[in-house]
Amino acid sequence: MTVPPQLRRVAIKVNARRPEALDVATAFVSGLTEAGMGCLVDPEQLGELSGRVDGADLRSWDDPAAGTPELLIVFGGDGTILRAAEWALTRRVPLLGVNLGHVGFLAELEPSETSALVTRVVHRNYAIERRLVLSVTVNDEITGARWESFAVNEVSIEKGARDRMLEVLASVDHRPVSRWHCDGLLVSTPTGSTAYAFSAGGPVIWPDVEAMLLVPLSAHALFARPMVLSPFSRVDLDLSGSQVNSGVLWCDGARSLDISRGSRITVRRLPQDLLIARTSEQPFANRLVRKFDLPVEGWRNRDVGA
Repeated sequence: MTVPPQLRRVAIKVNARRPEALDVATAFVSGLTEAGMGCLVDPEQLGELSGRVDGADLRSWDDPAAGTPELLIVFGGDGTILRAAEWALTRRVPLLGVNLGHVGFLAELEPSETSALVTRVVHRNYAIERRLVLSVTVNDEITGARWESFAVNEVSIEKGARDRMLEVLASVDHRPVSRWHCDGLLVSTPTGSTAYAFSAGGPVIWPDVEAMLLVPLSAHALFARPMVLSPFSRVDLDLSGSQVNSGVLWCDGARSLDISRGSRITVRRLPQDLLIARTSEQPFANRLVRKFDLPVEGWRNRDVGA
């Protein structure tokens, strides 16, 4: 008796609030079905996608019998990709984003480029890029509570009251660096250097550079510049001052925790990296120019005497 080969599967996450994302995902699932591949779907979206594609082998990605998929394809913007990253991280599955949002720095493809995606997936015509991820731990010295999370882009602490500033002591590798009175402070990955950290005045870091970025937010201090740290650094942020509920901690703008005087936020590199699938060898400089619409042409490009 011949045992049939295991069906190849790809996982899918869709921003269901965008009708165009569902349309693009439906076309992709149809193409995979014709190629003899199956899909694992977010359980919340299984029913809707099943009703759109006849004959598709769709299963919940929580189904233990479904196996591990080759890729996670995300149809949405950076927010959807960041929400899907937790699923991909824990299973060590490469993630590929199709941009249905605005800037879409984490996305690999635009909707107009998805027609060839099925062929690339079927023939495994893509490369895997590793991205540094942050491990975040909060210990409350007063209550003894402990909270843990991760961050692909950044972990930020922000003041909870508009008329009050945070008082934060930042230490690197157990050595105090500076105490700031500020609106907040963030620790970013190179991936996040084009997100919140960029808006806060931090430098753009190429994604293949392994580093951590420490950025104070509107600090009342002479020394309040962004600092690029070793990827193996440990960053401790201690909240002091007289406020009981002094701030909010955010991881990727998606997971939050109220923090107060006596809280210590510890940020390190997570042992496992996020795996990003790339379908082209487009340099990061090209992506930077395209996403931010940077001016690269001017009088130097014109013909002399024109």
